[in-house]
Amino acid sequence: MPDRSSNVLGVEFKGDVLSLYFKGIRVFRHSPSEPFVSAGIGRGIFEMFRGNFQVSEQLEELVALRKVELLDSQSDSVTLKFSRPLTYELVVRISVHQGRLIFSFSTPFKDLNRWRFSLAAEVEERVYGCGEQFSYLNLRGKKFPLWTSEQGVGRNKKTLVTWQADAAEGAGGDYFWTFFPQTSFVSSRRIWTYLETSAYSIFDFSEPHRHILYTWDLPSRMIMGFGSSMADTTADLYDFFGRQGELPDWCYDGIILGIQGGTEVCETKRKAAQEAGVPVAGIWAQDWEGIRITSFGQRLRWNWLWDTERYPQLDVKIPQWKRGGIRFLGYINPYVLRDHSLYQEALEKAFLALNTQGGPYLVDFGEFEAGIVDLTNPRAFSWYRGIIKQNLIDFGLSGWMADFGEYLPTDAVLYGGESAELLHNQWPALWARCNYEAIEEAGKQGDL
Repeated sequence: MPDRSSNVLGVEFKGDVLSLYFKGIRVFRHSPSEPFVSAGIGRGIFEMFRGNFQVSEQLEELVALRKVELLDSQSDSVTLKFSRPLTYELVVRISVHQGRLIFSFSTPFKDLNRWRFSLAAEVEERVYGCGEQFSYLNLRGKKFPLWTSEQGVGRNKKTLVTWQADAAEGAGGDYFWTFFPQTSFVSSRRIWTYLETSAYSIFDFSEPHRHILYTWDLPSRMIMGFGSSMADTTADLYDFFGRQGELPDWCYDGIILGIQGGTEVCETKRKAAQEAGVPVAGIWAQDWEGIRITSFGQRLRWNWLWDTERYPQLDVKIPQWKRGGIRFLGYINPYVLRDHSLYQEALEKAFLALNTQGGPYLVDFGEFEAGIVDLTNPRAFSWYRGIIKQNLIDFGLSGWMADFGEYLPTDAVLYGGESAELLHNQWPALWARCNYEAIEEAGKQGDL
């Protein structure tokens, strides 16, 4: 029998079946018919239209690694080799660190880019997480592809509105479409699991006795945390990822009015709200940088400078509103409008992501095109952080919508040759970091 005492790894062999236990909990069960890991080779097919992705796969092979060998076993670590003779192998080292399990992976077969892992599950188990999920709280019983994209129109492909959106522009959403997926989940078994990868992944919680994690690249690690209660488990997860910062106190002083149309419009509506007894904490005017008109309607001019014609005397009104307890907020995204000043500057400094022909990658946003600021280029990242600091923070904005982190095309050519497909899911976090560092550099933490 395995040692199932606290913080001791237990390995149990019964014939050709292996089970791994930690803190008395079965972590996974491996057998030739249901192996812990399968490996393969495939190619992703990504079709993007204005941030909406249709993802499919050309799978060459997926081989079950049915044979398992125990290479080393200590009280705080186990090393296993999973293989299929004459094909592939994966060495998995599982170690205990700070009460968590750390899975490390290594293989000599570097061309493998499809990996499927099987973890133990229970029939009545409930599962939460996978990032920002809009359709279900308990994810049990469904598969969740994890890929950042526009949220889409509707959450069910069988509804009329979603069909119409698909027919018009391929913009019909599905239950798993999300701006921010994350390859982590928390289980009612008081376990949290994080697969450390940014690759396209599918987490399948539909089977009664196992969870299947399928990913399109070998993960750096897999981490599992174990708690004595759900509160303890969640706290440990936060300790691992870090806790989200608190919002500034002024956010709770009243409503933030979403207004567009210019300085006078903002002032008129601010005054009307306050005269009606509505406490106002802020004005959010996403068109502060100007507009452009398309057949879709009014859009924003993505050249992140104050539009003095649309918002005259805004530099005077912002401090005036602030003295009255009202903050001004705006909008920005990591794209720059073609043939405008910031685009030209980024182009001249080679700060834009490229297409496969070596020119700037221009993304069609609906009757206008924009270049992608290459946030993987340290100099481009620093430049854009400076744009946020100078044109937004120093101008007086107390906040903004940092939009469009989900758009990175998978065929873009990035600085240093990094794969845009593998960086696609990282892009929202990289874009968020650019904004955070601008605030930090300005010394405005706790105020913006």
